[in-house]
Amino acid sequence: MLITNIKGLVGLHPKDKLVLRGNELSDLPVLENAWLLIEDGLIKDFGEMSSIPSQISNFPSQVSAKGRYVFPSWCDSHTHIVFAASREEEFAMKIQGKSYEEIAAAGGGILNSARKLQKATEDELFQSAAQRLKQMILQGTGAVEIKSGYGLTTESEIKMLRVIRRLKDQFPIPIKATFLAAHAFPAEFKNNHQGYIDLIVNDMLPLIAAEKLADYIDVFCEKGFFSVEETDQVLKAGARYGLKPKIHANQLSVSGAIAVAVENGAISVDHLEESNEETIATLKNADTIVTLLPSCSFYLGIPFADAKGFIKAGLPMALATDYNPGSTPSGNMNFVISLACIKMKMFPEQAINGATLNGAAAMELSKDYGSIAVGKKANLLITKPMPSIAYLPYSFGESQVDQVILNGEIYNG
Repeated sequence: MLITNIKGLVGLHPKDKLVLRGNELSDLPVLENAWLLIEDGLIKDFGEMSSIPSQISNFPSQVSAKGRYVFPSWCDSHTHIVFAASREEEFAMKIQGKSYEEIAAAGGGILNSARKLQKATEDELFQSAAQRLKQMILQGTGAVEIKSGYGLTTESEIKMLRVIRRLKDQFPIPIKATFLAAHAFPAEFKNNHQGYIDLIVNDMLPLIAAEKLADYIDVFCEKGFFSVEETDQVLKAGARYGLKPKIHANQLSVSGAIAVAVENGAISVDHLEESNEETIATLKNADTIVTLLPSCSFYLGIPFADAKGFIKAGLPMALATDYNPGSTPSGNMNFVISLACIKMKMFPEQAINGATLNGAAAMELSKDYGSIAVGKKANLLITKPMPSIAYLPYSFGESQVDQVILNGEIYNG
């Protein structure tokens, strides 16, 4: 496929640039009035229209992008899209001013999703998750991470991870699977935390490793959920089975979650709506990627993360949706980018880099995804006609995605 007359080819980072730190996020290279050639699902070459080689100018399969921008696909590194049912019954509770912790104490929250998921069949879960994923792809997402964590029993956690494996097999994008049984304590283990951790370590992990069902292990380290010591225990157990750590950290309060994540070599620390100087100092000495989830802050009415502070400190930072039924019922990365600009005061260039190359890096995929470079996978989106790059986050209520290209082919769902 040859794409011609591209108003702007966005995200032309060198192929060996795998992550952007700090002020590097402000650099979003764009080639104006460009062409791009795709061959065997890979980016073969690109350049300015004024110097397009004569041998490809009459290429049989051409797409004109006149007035349009071509971006690398969004890379969404934090989602929970395998769930049994929505939770709009909690929506009114949020409007009434109930906190996340109050809703959980009233039988809502993660345990609500777990009860519903335990009753659902694997086929039901697959069908509903496939519909969500298809919609995300049509909105421009070309790589995704999906977590378990709504099972909370051995049988149901395995069921979720098998659904994720089926999604991997059925969809033309890379999907990373994260084991998140340490999402909440089931009611029967409310007063026996070690008993549930033993179940994760001794029952779930060996089965997951035997079936090769997960790439990462994650823990919700927060007051009322998993303590720092419990988090450390779970992450170390996962590492023994080859699962690299990720962590839900500092969503509701500043804790020791960042330190334990860095000590265990976490690929990313996700949320960080709450942070302080110690948070930044700890992360400065690590390669761990800070993944921010602004649509969670938007939906829950909690503080937005200090994106500018993390950038000023020179940290690598990504953006993701946190798509889940309780705190972020949306997988729209375009809206995430808009929120990052509007609410976290990120520049459009910073937000787009966070949603592409650094999102790919948070899934260890940036060697092949997340930027425009010869030899990388041709997972792209073509916008509608736009006056500028900034128009994409500016026009937050309207999708600017016109066409999605995956592995060099137009994707129609």
